Amino acid sequence: MKKRSNCPISYLLDIVGDKWSLLIVRDLMFKGKCFYREFLESEEGMATNILADRLKRLEEEKIIVSKPYPENRTRKVYTLTKKGKDLLPILLEIIAWSGTYDRKSGATKEYVHRICNDREKLMAEVLDNLSE
Repeated sequence: MKKRSNCPISYLLDIVGDKWSLLIVRDLMFKGKCFYREFLESEEGMATNILADRLKRLEEEKIIVSKPYPENRTRKVYTLTKKGKDLLPILLEIIAWSGTYDRKSGATKEYVHRICNDREKLMAEVLDNLSE
């Protein structure tokens, strides 16, 4: 990846600043999705060519890793790497911000309250769920 600058915000945006990449990370982190077909079924309706491109880019940037699915070696299972899991605090901030300012946000007031007041425990729960 060619960096536009040495700005740390620009670095993150170069990797996940498009319209779709963080939604893939969201699906892996919070929704338990791990297969190509599951990502396609997300409510945002990502096109197959875009999904394939973003999965490839996220894998190249070591945000995710793919492995053959043990029960069907022709399928891939996607998981977050440590680098991908380290996006959790950023995603929680986005959820809290959106939950505060978007009246139609899917983030409940209770979840936003947990992000603001019980972040460490919430983060541990999310990461524990990823390990299962």
